[in-house]
Amino acid sequence: AVVVSHSHYDHLDVATLRRLTREHDPRLLVGLGLSRWLASRGVPGAEELDWWRQVTLAEGVRLTATPAQHWSNRRPWGRNRSLWVSAWIASPAGSVYFAGDTGFGPHFAQIRDRFGPPDLALLPIGAHLPRWFMKDFHMSPADAVRAHQVLGARHSLAIHHRTFRLADEGMDQAAEELAAALTKSPSGVDRFLVPTEGASLRAQEPAPPG
Repeated sequence: AVVVSHSHYDHLDVATLRRLTREHDPRLLVGLGLSRWLASRGVPGAEELDWWRQVTLAEGVRLTATPAQHWSNRRPWGRNRSLWVSAWIASPAGSVYFAGDTGFGPHFAQIRDRFGPPDLALLPIGAHLPRWFMKDFHMSPADAVRAHQVLGARHSLAIHHRTFRLADEGMDQAAEELAAALTKSPSGVDRFLVPTEGASLRAQEPAPPG
């Protein structure tokens, strides 16, 4: 399955979706208002999800579209004609929360109240400057630490940085600000991870009793 969080160019690349559809025929899950638009561009069959709608991906694996604080468009006109989503995935192996693009808001507490703490939260930390313009739609690294705490995530993984030049911060600035924010939140220092390009991470099994 492929989950598209919203229509912005850095999150929805039509050529990539055409190739994935042609080569793998995945189940394609998108927010309200995007399936017809995609079909007109050679990507048919997308399923639209409203916030809190749940679908089954496989036996025991369920995805719920969850709220985010963002916006959508592809041109200067047509703003907010499709819905932006985050996603909660529950499986026998654990739970994953993908925040998509979002500002900090009450939806994090709502998601934890409904599903409990996630085993892994994928939280955006970049494209956050200048704050007067970005604060409602993109979390700062400090906001991401707050979201990690509100969610009660077992682990969080930093996303949405070091990929496209979208805002005023430098390439490494978001990761550096996250490290500084985590020093003020000792419980999160070893649970909020920033992988480098090409790195792999393996969850540590809990130590046996005794």
